[in-house]
Amino acid sequence: MYCAACSGVIEAALLQVDGVRDARVSASAERATVHFDPARTALPELIAAIRRAGYDAAPDAAAPAAALRRTESRQALWRLFVAWFCMMQVMMLAWPSYIAAPGELPDDLRQLLNWGAWVLSIPVVWWSAAPFFAGAWRAIRTRRIGMDVPVALGVAVTFVASTGATFAPGGLFGDEVYFDSLTMFVAFLLAGRWLEMRARHRAAATLESALAAMPRTALRLAADGSTERVEVQALRPGDRVQVPLGEAFPADGTLLDGPTAADEALLTGESTPVAKAAGDDVVAGSLNAGAPVRMTVERVGADTRYEAIVALMQQALTQRPALARIADRWATPFLWAVLLLAGGAAAAWSVIEPSRAVWVAVSVLIVTCPCALSLAAPSAMTAAAGALARRGVLIRRLDALEPLAQLRQLFVDKTGTLTEDRLQWHATQVLAPSELDAPTLQRAAAALAANSTHPLSRALVDATTGEVPWRWHDVVERPGLGLEAVDDGGVRWRLGRPSWVGVGGDDAAEGGQAGLQLAFGPRGRALVGFEFDERLRDDAAATLRELIADGVQVRLLSGDASVRVERLAARLAEQGVELPVQAAARPQDKLAAVRAAQAGGERVAMVGDGVNDAPVLAQADVSFAMGQGALVARATADAIVVGNRLASLAHARRLAQRTMRVVRQNIVWAALYNASCIPLALMGYLPPWAAGLGMALSSLLVVGNSMRLTRG
Repeated sequence: MYCAACSGVIEAALLQVDGVRDARVSASAERATVHFDPARTALPELIAAIRRAGYDAAPDAAAPAAALRRTESRQALWRLFVAWFCMMQVMMLAWPSYIAAPGELPDDLRQLLNWGAWVLSIPVVWWSAAPFFAGAWRAIRTRRIGMDVPVALGVAVTFVASTGATFAPGGLFGDEVYFDSLTMFVAFLLAGRWLEMRARHRAAATLESALAAMPRTALRLAADGSTERVEVQALRPGDRVQVPLGEAFPADGTLLDGPTAADEALLTGESTPVAKAAGDDVVAGSLNAGAPVRMTVERVGADTRYEAIVALMQQALTQRPALARIADRWATPFLWAVLLLAGGAAAAWSVIEPSRAVWVAVSVLIVTCPCALSLAAPSAMTAAAGALARRGVLIRRLDALEPLAQLRQLFVDKTGTLTEDRLQWHATQVLAPSELDAPTLQRAAAALAANSTHPLSRALVDATTGEVPWRWHDVVERPGLGLEAVDDGGVRWRLGRPSWVGVGGDDAAEGGQAGLQLAFGPRGRALVGFEFDERLRDDAAATLRELIADGVQVRLLSGDASVRVERLAARLAEQGVELPVQAAARPQDKLAAVRAAQAGGERVAMVGDGVNDAPVLAQADVSFAMGQGALVARATADAIVVGNRLASLAHARRLAQRTMRVVRQNIVWAALYNASCIPLALMGYLPPWAAGLGMALSSLLVVGNSMRLTRG
């Protein structure tokens, strides 16, 4: 692909294939997403349609795509080399005409120099400028006017007129030749497009490096404990896998032993390896950075979180934002106006000064090519999407960056969003008199809980310190009930479901996160109970403070019970964050709250993770789903917070604001460039070589300005 207009040509070619329902092509990412009926067409027919349009394509796999990029890069570099080498030789031959005084350079010597320049210009026009002629022919053949049309027309007219002046001096085309301007224009434009191509290739290579992080094989454990090396595609849920130190986890699953550490930087942007213990979840694509471990496979292939992330990245990179579609719609009438303007300029100058008519028309054709305008929005938004992906935020819809930059009101869910998906110890409640005090009983219970990977057991262990009063023997875990063990005196104790330990009945104390969830004591007699509460995310308060200080109104919108929501709001208030609260909100209540804010003219965002959040996520101007949230929530949201860090929201908003500033800068620059250069070209003050330099530099400036966003 040579410029932003190529995407429209390829889309039109694909849509003409029988069975194709939709086609989206991104020039910046060099990717096409096609929805088609496999009963009516097949992949070879889609590729054949693209080739008939004058392009080439390969399935989106790393090897063939990389080979195509290498071929394109190599060919572009050769075209650039030929253009610059010949340009320098032509300039050397043109130099005597520039510095010679009138009558100082003999006519026969001038003619000889012109012939030499003509010979050197042939490879530039025939070889180096071939992409412009090919693009123009594709556009004409598909009845679309593209940006290559004025460029190819300018090159052809300049070469023909200069050739006529070389071989028939004083004839129809006069005496002046413009081979120096012609070769300089082609060289500058090819240099600009080569740099654009390099930027596109870097974006594609980044995505493919993510794909390459997945291992191709895995060590599957047999029933007898032996291992066999198998293809990752052969793994099935329930398989046990050995993961050596330094290798990537081949699937989503649960650790059977530990401890170890997982480097999840590729998935979440977190550079520090995350500690993992037996029973913890691990995700495919993360690196085992601690010790050799075993794991149980739960999800493989396209079901893994890693593959979902890659699919989201590909989907975002093949989108064309609304601003780009608007620019494309204006590009066609603008190009028709350019052709009419160039024709009018040639007619006017043929009366005013015929010898300058040709190169004035060529300058107008070249300087008005709207490449910079078409690149203004997609280059910036694609760069921002890549930067956010490296920070653990996957943008599914590029158009969401604009409302995110204008965000004024944020609705936040509680469970799984402000809080983590694990609990923390809240209080110990004495249930019956005992010789041992509550802290001693808690330490004994924590020592027993250390034998389990249940979330409540782990929360109790994390919250308890101190010496254990005795050792446990014959520990047994009863699934769904709890732990049972014998102390040094032979007494059997239980830790688990209150009714199983000895609290009368399955009362409400067992049913809520804020109530009694574990009991501990000798069998049949519970001595203490433990209450657990939701764990507030470490960065929640700091992120909310930052957003509020930046003028965003934040509101807590939760379907949980009022007691728990108010308790969380009080904990946030202790950290300096006062939030309006709406508790016990049904999905329709959340939807009504967002619609009411939108009716007031506010740009509204919603952050959630549950199935009940899906309708309101779809209604909000921009929505975020947490990475561990429900599938329907992730499918509905505009962006996924893969790393589950709320700080990513504030960073995404800042980057969205920077992105829209860059888009505006790009559009203003493109408009000012055309507004200032078109009059100069019409008045004859802008030679073709300067027009070519200006056009190439304008596109390069737009791409370079957008690439600043890749730093995040």
